[in-house]
Amino acid sequence: MTLLTLPSPAKLNLFLHITGRRDDGYHELQTLFQFIDVCDELSFTLTDNPDISLIPEIEGVAHEDNLIVKAARILEPYKQAHQGVAISLTKVLPMGGGIGGGSSNAATTLLALNQLWQCHLPLEQLAQLGKQLGADVPIFVFGHSAYAEGIGEKLTQTDPETPYYLLLKPNCEVPTGQIFTDKYLTRDTPAIRISHALKLEGHNDCLEVVRRLYPEVDEAFLWLTQFGDAKLTGTGACLFLAFESIDDAERVRASAPAKWQTWICRGCNTSPTHDALNQWIASQHT
Repeated sequence: MTLLTLPSPAKLNLFLHITGRRDDGYHELQTLFQFIDVCDELSFTLTDNPDISLIPEIEGVAHEDNLIVKAARILEPYKQAHQGVAISLTKVLPMGGGIGGGSSNAATTLLALNQLWQCHLPLEQLAQLGKQLGADVPIFVFGHSAYAEGIGEKLTQTDPETPYYLLLKPNCEVPTGQIFTDKYLTRDTPAIRISHALKLEGHNDCLEVVRRLYPEVDEAFLWLTQFGDAKLTGTGACLFLAFESIDDAERVRASAPAKWQTWICRGCNTSPTHDALNQWIASQHT
């Protein structure tokens, strides 16, 4: 029995500019992705039957619609091993938070099964497969902080600073589709250079739309701005604020209303998934 357990991290968009809209409905954007060390956990066990099983199922999501199962299905034509897989998920990352939990789970599945099923696909091909599942999947496959353009798939490796963050989720979920189809969303922000992006000279074009539609996010944003430059990640609902020390982050967290979920986390320029997978691969050769 082969067992592989990997963390599946969240991401932050340190800024998010929407620079245009394509004929297919996707938006052209510029953003800076960074991982954080708040993670789901996925365990993969090879089975003697060809089935793909997932425990637990996500409430309200059909088995074949789950991104984890979809990721496994996409890899099936490439597998050299004839086993199926039993996957177990320990869920920590909230849905509808703008931190990429579903995309991260899909990418972690691609990375794990590429090894376990001996597919031997390069990261570039895995990322291309992942793009079919969602625009954010390639960054998790890529595994390093990156400046992104296009629909988020054109990645340039970067190394932004890695502060501590207070991550805060109001008691709501924000569907990405709702924000990207809102008529008031800014879609013509002028493009900036990567040098400006790395200085974090940007904003999140989704913020004002999300604040208008979700009073819970507006309330949390106004509260967090008391302490610094509060930002929205992705299309929300999660907000974050950077701190130089964990003690400063903890002090602010301690005063947060109990109705909000909060995490203290650290920015990571290498994905925890890749760190753990590389350790596992090394252990297989000793």
